[in-house]
Amino acid sequence: MKRGLFRKRELTIEEQQIRSAGKRKKDWKRLLMPYLLILPTFGFLAVFAYYPIGNLVYLSFRKYNLISVDKYIALKNYNQLFNVSTDFKAALRNTAVFTFVSMILIIIIALLLGLSLQKDRRMNSLAKRAMFFPHIVSGVSISMIFAWLLNAQGGLFNQILQMFGAPGLKWLDSSQTALPSVIGINVWKAVGYYTLIILAALGSIPAEINEAAELDNTPAWRKFLRITFPMLSPQLFFMLVNITIGSFKVFDLVRLLTNGGPGTATYVLVLYIYRYAFEWSLQIGYASAAGVVLMAILLVMTVLYFKLLEKRVHYQ
Repeated sequence: MKRGLFRKRELTIEEQQIRSAGKRKKDWKRLLMPYLLILPTFGFLAVFAYYPIGNLVYLSFRKYNLISVDKYIALKNYNQLFNVSTDFKAALRNTAVFTFVSMILIIIIALLLGLSLQKDRRMNSLAKRAMFFPHIVSGVSISMIFAWLLNAQGGLFNQILQMFGAPGLKWLDSSQTALPSVIGINVWKAVGYYTLIILAALGSIPAEINEAAELDNTPAWRKFLRITFPMLSPQLFFMLVNITIGSFKVFDLVRLLTNGGPGTATYVLVLYIYRYAFEWSLQIGYASAAGVVLMAILLVMTVLYFKLLEKRVHYQ
């Protein structure tokens, strides 16, 4: 009798249709909601990232200078880049040297400084603040300061050398010292930021691991290679990718300190693109082709980093 009282009533056809329509509406909301949430971000990227990249590739196949009517010329811009232009190869070589040397020096110096500044001391705290300061100073200001310091005629560095009886150097005016000088300035500007990253990573290593190694009387060099270095691998991998991309895009230091000279000693890719796009006959199409090559190099290098090194990264 009770079962009969509480027996579930069968739904009519109209009620079943209404319920199924409500379920479909909920399913559509559940399906569309993630896309609606990412729509503002995607719109921002479409306007400020995807469209400029697409337009860059489009212009690289055309002869265009903002004045005359643009014309499709297929691969002539790329042919000129690789087979005709000699300064492009010099810019590519200088950029590769700048990137490789900067990357090695920044990672090694940041690692050494991070290990030496681990202990919580007042002097270490002051050193951290002093090292980070160049990172927040604009490249224009740093370039103006070092242009005075490295001046061949009466610059501070040459005055110091002369005090010790050594001859002054043509820091930015010689093809032998110009690129190393710019690399040194770039390393000085960036190393403080990456040192703080290393310090933060060192602070996140569990104390129990180091204590266990000390109890086993593990030598310092083995402790570094087997514990510290693997635990720092995510930050080192981030530094490797970030420094590579930033170094390939260097512009302000070179433009203000040497303007690519003397000759082509400090000629880099972004300065090469800038000159052809805005200084020399407004060759927008040709400069766009050089920009596509730069973008392709960075893309290939980033993919290689992830393919070759990501498996060696130890995430806690």
